[in-house]
Amino acid sequence: MKKRRGPVGPVWLRCCLFAAASFCMGLAITIAMQWIFLGTLPVVLEWVLEYPAHLLMTALLWAVPVCVLGATLGRLWIAALPVGAAALALALVDYFKNAINGSPLELADFGLAGAAGNVAGLAGDLTPPEDFYQAAAALALCALMLLLTRRLTALEGTARARAWLCSLTLAGILLTGTGTRAVGGWLGVDFYTRMKPAENHSAHGLTLSLWRDAFPQPKTPPEGYDQDYMLEVLARVDQLTEARTEPEVRPNILFILSESFFDLTRLPVIRYGGDPLENFHALEAESVSGTFHSHYLGYGTGYLEIPLLYGLSGADLPPGTNICFQEPEVYERFDALAEQYTNSGDYTAEMLHAFDNSLYNCVVNYPLLGFQNLYFNLEIKEMDIDQPYYGGYYMRDGYLFQAMLNRLEAANAAGNRAFLFGITMENHQPFKPEKFNYQCQIPLIADDFTPAQRDYLRVMLEGITRADQALGWLTEALRQYPEPTIVVFFGDHRPNLFMPGGDTIYTLLGLSPENDTASWTAEQINDLFSTDYLIWANDPALLGDLAGTRKDSSITALGPQLLELTKQPVSRYWALLEKIPEASLTEGALYFLDSQGRPSLTREEAELSPEALELLELRDAVMYDAIYGKRYITEQMNLPPGA
Repeated sequence: MKKRRGPVGPVWLRCCLFAAASFCMGLAITIAMQWIFLGTLPVVLEWVLEYPAHLLMTALLWAVPVCVLGATLGRLWIAALPVGAAALALALVDYFKNAINGSPLELADFGLAGAAGNVAGLAGDLTPPEDFYQAAAALALCALMLLLTRRLTALEGTARARAWLCSLTLAGILLTGTGTRAVGGWLGVDFYTRMKPAENHSAHGLTLSLWRDAFPQPKTPPEGYDQDYMLEVLARVDQLTEARTEPEVRPNILFILSESFFDLTRLPVIRYGGDPLENFHALEAESVSGTFHSHYLGYGTGYLEIPLLYGLSGADLPPGTNICFQEPEVYERFDALAEQYTNSGDYTAEMLHAFDNSLYNCVVNYPLLGFQNLYFNLEIKEMDIDQPYYGGYYMRDGYLFQAMLNRLEAANAAGNRAFLFGITMENHQPFKPEKFNYQCQIPLIADDFTPAQRDYLRVMLEGITRADQALGWLTEALRQYPEPTIVVFFGDHRPNLFMPGGDTIYTLLGLSPENDTASWTAEQINDLFSTDYLIWANDPALLGDLAGTRKDSSITALGPQLLELTKQPVSRYWALLEKIPEASLTEGALYFLDSQGRPSLTREEAELSPEALELLELRDAVMYDAIYGKRYITEQMNLPPGA
């Protein structure tokens, strides 16, 4: 019988080699993940030389699970396989997210883990880059080396138990904020400074950027924060705002989030054989319209709905926090936009979504935001709608708009006004050439693109054309409707349009240097993070003298803009939000826009007046008090100004 070959060398040496091999595997995993993100090993080397502490900290974070699992199984090479595979999968998801919308994977995105299948299906065909396979081969080679040298790292009996206990203890230390920051401080890694996601990812790498988000950096309270300070804030809000009486006319409100809608005629080089936004452009003459500033590109619809309907943005929350997956009481601290209408007692608020209820926690959130009824695709299918259902892969916009008209009529017939929020899907990715059966109503002129790229462009063109035609149909129907009705129509973000060859339409057109937003200027972010909107009424008198005017808006300014237009009585909170556009149109994770739409990367870079700074500081104080603080005035912010 062949004798089993045992460990080689003294126990102390094998323990040292076991730890060293675990750390080397951690280094290999770190390099492989950066390889997938950065694309070439020379660029990875540049990152290593610039951020050696980040390399060591990340290697340690991956070495610990290799060590724990290796001590548990007694075979280090076996432990390296699942840990390496998990790292590769994480890096691939990060690569795909960057490809979809130019932003890295964040801890907040894990809130959608339960709907990963749906998310992947909505994104379309995602192909791993060649670097992924090369990195995977390199990790497999490292695991093979651990296999070949297994006798030098083999631990048995007491030594194995001690290695398991030590590695588990280190894992426990790193799983606490205090321990992580202590180890990070020793290595020179900053775990305190809040950073923008792209900057965080670029400097720290995927693993460390996620790890930093797992231990939220504290948001600095206003100087002198206490009850007296917040009462002064409350008094100042009352000085700057005033209560409104009930308006003479109370219109129905149809809020429509049009998926990936924007004025594509503003793109350079590409031309069209007709106007794909014929209806939208015609309606601008009788609407309030303009540029709509978003916080995302190609992705993140659910993360935009909360700022729009609640006034709270991701920048107000701790890093890594998913705005759609807060504790329920967070969404109840302020009355939401819909509740500014429903609190009067004669408005019914309903949400109609052209997809199912699996994404963004909307089944939980929307009732907390004041919506009495929710209708998803299955419920909408049950309505009496006599027209084709499918447009591409999803519900036709026209089908959804007919459902909204049905609910509008039902609310009015019951003696109520309607506040309806509709979310379309017909123009949602994936933009596969066969999506609309290769149909494109308007000729595309794009000679600088390959035939395969033109196929994708035609899908974008057809989707936006259909969205525009549905809008035209809806407004024509409302012209015949006897009750006063306002339509608020906007694109949530531009389509990502990830083209054959690995670039987006925007990089091919020279509008951005690369897919990753970390290298973009404030002007490039501002341009590509913008779409278009309009506010139209079936009775011109509802818009007063504003019909035909242009006014920039944003994901956080559109709700207050509507409230001001309809002269709706509001709470102190929304009265303050109505004032904020005088200082800033919006402030997202990537950029800041002042009141004139001038972009900068941060608020600090903008040249703001003392009055503008005061407004933003008031908002910061109110948000800090409600989200992080003692909620000294949160309840009072839900009362009318001066109450």
